[in-house]
Amino acid sequence: MRPKRPTPTDFDPNTVPIRPAATVMIVDDRPDLQVLLIERNANMTFAGGMWVFPGGAVDPGEADEFEPHCDGLDDAAASATLGLDQGGLAYWVAAIRENLEEAGLLLGRTADGGAIDAHGLADDRRDLNDRKLSFLEIVRNHGLILDTSAVHYIAHWVTPLGSPRRFSARFFVSSPPRGQSVQHDESETVGWAWMSPQDALARFDAGDMVMMTPTVRMLRSLALFDSADAVLHAASVGLADEQCRVRYEADGSYTVVLPGDPGYEEGDPTVETGFVRLRPVN
Repeated sequence: MRPKRPTPTDFDPNTVPIRPAATVMIVDDRPDLQVLLIERNANMTFAGGMWVFPGGAVDPGEADEFEPHCDGLDDAAASATLGLDQGGLAYWVAAIRENLEEAGLLLGRTADGGAIDAHGLADDRRDLNDRKLSFLEIVRNHGLILDTSAVHYIAHWVTPLGSPRRFSARFFVSSPPRGQSVQHDESETVGWAWMSPQDALARFDAGDMVMMTPTVRMLRSLALFDSADAVLHAASVGLADEQCRVRYEADGSYTVVLPGDPGYEEGDPTVETGFVRLRPVN
């Protein structure tokens, strides 16, 4: 189902706060390029029943707390990458935390450089999702190091005005940690699938999978690549931002387009706020 033009609401959209969020696309060659998609519980208030990339809210305070437990970025470097004065590292922490909560994957290593036994963290993950244990406690208790250097920033999307919930979501991409397997949490997430971007888009177009606009647009960007290595390479070189616009269709729906897409020059830049820095490079 494609998004429609904004319609009047029974609340004042100008009073809806914009909350910081982080999302991470996990890509892998299996053997063709595939991306991990998670099915959210239909009973969830936000994006219920939709297929998404793992992600969730950012706690700005986590930047200082987690800095000693991160390898690859400190808060100053992370904040500069995101164009923030401070607190940028919290977005990387949130992306890694949400991947554990929703998919059972933990992007990191042990203090001595070893692989993380995510299966051995099953009880901790359950307590984390039940809010009985914090992510910081898990990291400290097991002496873990979060691999922020392997998580690359690639996009920024802001929920359009008119939604009852709005997020300023930073998108990241990474490869799956070796030796770990995906497991949904059977609460917030009820299913998962490794899919090629083309297959996921075909199922979206057929109405078999419901997705949010940023998810669809990021899948279209992924569909330009031949391999996960090519995606990660493009994500690591610091490409320029490409601002999105929307192209209205005859039925009143719209498609998000980027420079080079049909209809971009005539597109409306006021409906969707976002940019993508992910395209094939030599």
